[in-house]
Amino acid sequence: MRRPTTPGLPSRQQILDFIASSDTPAGKREIARAFGLHGQEKITLKALLKDMADEGLIDSAPGRAFHKMGGVPKVTVLRVIDISDGGQAYAVPESWHADQPPPRLRIVEKGRKGAALAIGDRLLARTEEAGTNWVAHPMKKLARGEELILGVLHQEGDRLWLKPVDKRERRELQVSDAGDARAGDLVLAEKAGRPPRVMARVTERLGQPFEPRSFSLIAIHKFDIPDRFSEETIAEAERMARQPLGEGREDLRHLPIAAIDPADARDHDDAVWAAPDEDPANAGGFVAVVAIADVSFYVRPGSDLDREARRRGNSVYFPDRVVPMLPETLSADICSLKQGADRAALACHLTIAADGTLKAWRFTRAVVRIAANIAYEDAQAAIDGRDEVVLRPVPAELLEASLKPLWAAWALLAKARDAREPLDLDLPERRVVLDEKGRILSVAPRERLDAHRLIEDYMIAANVAAAKALEAKKAQVMYRVHEAPSREKLVALKDYLDTFGVSFALGQVISPATFNRIIEKIGDVDFRPQVMEQILRSQTQAYYAPANQGHFGLSLASYAHFTSPIRRYSDLLVHRSLVGAYKLEPAVEQTRLAPADAADLSVVGQAISAAERRAMEAERETVDRYVAAFMATKVGELVDTRITGVKNFGFFATVEGLGGDGLVPVSTLGAERFRYDEAAQALEGEESGDRYVRGMKLALRLVEADPIGGSLRFELAEGANHLPMRGGGVRRDRMATGRRGRPSNIRHNGKRR
Repeated sequence: MRRPTTPGLPSRQQILDFIASSDTPAGKREIARAFGLHGQEKITLKALLKDMADEGLIDSAPGRAFHKMGGVPKVTVLRVIDISDGGQAYAVPESWHADQPPPRLRIVEKGRKGAALAIGDRLLARTEEAGTNWVAHPMKKLARGEELILGVLHQEGDRLWLKPVDKRERRELQVSDAGDARAGDLVLAEKAGRPPRVMARVTERLGQPFEPRSFSLIAIHKFDIPDRFSEETIAEAERMARQPLGEGREDLRHLPIAAIDPADARDHDDAVWAAPDEDPANAGGFVAVVAIADVSFYVRPGSDLDREARRRGNSVYFPDRVVPMLPETLSADICSLKQGADRAALACHLTIAADGTLKAWRFTRAVVRIAANIAYEDAQAAIDGRDEVVLRPVPAELLEASLKPLWAAWALLAKARDAREPLDLDLPERRVVLDEKGRILSVAPRERLDAHRLIEDYMIAANVAAAKALEAKKAQVMYRVHEAPSREKLVALKDYLDTFGVSFALGQVISPATFNRIIEKIGDVDFRPQVMEQILRSQTQAYYAPANQGHFGLSLASYAHFTSPIRRYSDLLVHRSLVGAYKLEPAVEQTRLAPADAADLSVVGQAISAAERRAMEAERETVDRYVAAFMATKVGELVDTRITGVKNFGFFATVEGLGGDGLVPVSTLGAERFRYDEAAQALEGEESGDRYVRGMKLALRLVEADPIGGSLRFELAEGANHLPMRGGGVRRDRMATGRRGRPSNIRHNGKRR
């Protein structure tokens, strides 16, 4: 809670301005001297500075000096992380507790006194802002630290080399000290030395890279994903899990609420119930309850649990494991909506009109008892009247009391969804199936069922209700923002569609329906999937922010994530805001937004958006590694592929129905010269006329599958460099042969190209 400033005390803004403008580190003593404070005023200043730290406005540096939260202390310890070929060194703060990523500081070495800097060096430095960047002036060199790199060891002659798993790191490093690690091991190593003699010293052996669970371990280390909870955080989770549910909760245990989730779900955030509305004023309508785990009751602002959840931002899901946002005591047990167990929930009560629009909503803190945890496939089979069972059959009484009313109400929600025409891209998700030992059984697209769409539409309805409910109270909202595509991306999309003879006018008002019409217009043609992929690429990246910009893809004016607080910090913030705005506290006063968040959600919005992007990249790379491992047994075979990208150095192709991109280098296409047509995304042989264009299907020979890097490499079916040298005779017209591995012609919308 904010303390009022007494006469003579500086305001919060004045303190921030002084800290930012001070040439020397500004501690409590310097601030008191600058504003002429004495006696009791100094004591009040100390309390004010504590409040500002709790609110996230300032942070303390070594020596009890303060700096603006998100900034760098005037004097601090830095760690050198990179040195350019020109010798310019860059560093990051060794200690960094802000939500956003640490800044990268350019080191200014005047006179270069003493030894030159190397990667891993630690410095005591004076820092300053230079525009939007930071620079550091070294004061003293400290004992060496570590800059770790993840890689696999391999032997060449009598030397060990480290091959980094990061595909962006092109250089292999000679190993100066391998410890107990051997060739073939996955290791963490420390960089040492200066270019061109940068070497690697192994600091930790992680095991065999092809062992089950190693692929996700690579991503965890590479992306620096926190995967261990402190003993204090675990102890706090266990203590909070023993809390009674609290008084004043609405009792919804009599409702047959069902949780419908993936068969392999690790946690259960949400459950749903619906029934026909008995109010004559809403004839033909339904009432529904979307019950969401009341995580805010257990994770209090400012607690160890909260700080760790904020740092993680979200759970990260890999084929073989989940790195949860919250300890398993909460995420997999007391907060998870499990069948037959009383659980604390934040309930969203919806009134659905006969046309599928939301007539009303209200939120309550409730206690629920889930009637059943049902797999998507089992729910769908029960509704369809089929006998197929993935986990367990749905009892007949539950089908009648729960599933059939849910499907009937969903028919109305689907009607409203179709009326607003959200973006409809049917791009399948890859699913990696492992056996009990973690070995790959299959990699295949995940089946898309009506049961999936049903839950999505109920969740979207609850998310809309949460955003609008907070807007009605003028409370803070952490919006899920998806802005309309930029003109640059629309121009690129137009150029791409032109290659298929599909018209796209740039002057029109762009809406999701615009893209849906394009997909409908092209119909069921071979290049339909790549058009949908290109439309997806034209969209902006969704993010979290307190300023509402709408959700373009869903065609919604107000949208917030409310339904997954176990695995997303954004949803936890929305819960806290609802609790505060609607005074839903059952027995405690610590489950609403923290003062700093109530004042401004922009900083944490940026942090959790960055954490989400990190998780998506880690999950995608891990699946790519699993795909490469799965394909490693098929090296030398012909596989059906589709070209997904074309560059001047070659083209990329993905295995049909499986995913996993692989490169076909232009040098392997033949001895002739190939011209790169950037606008058409094509490579064309100058003599043969052979043309490789994005979207083209062809059989390629798999020549390499690298599970560590998650990459594949292909060649044409007839092998590399198969064509005769230029001037060495008459070439075959490959476009007319129709042999497998290349089409006899390429047509876009009926036009030969």
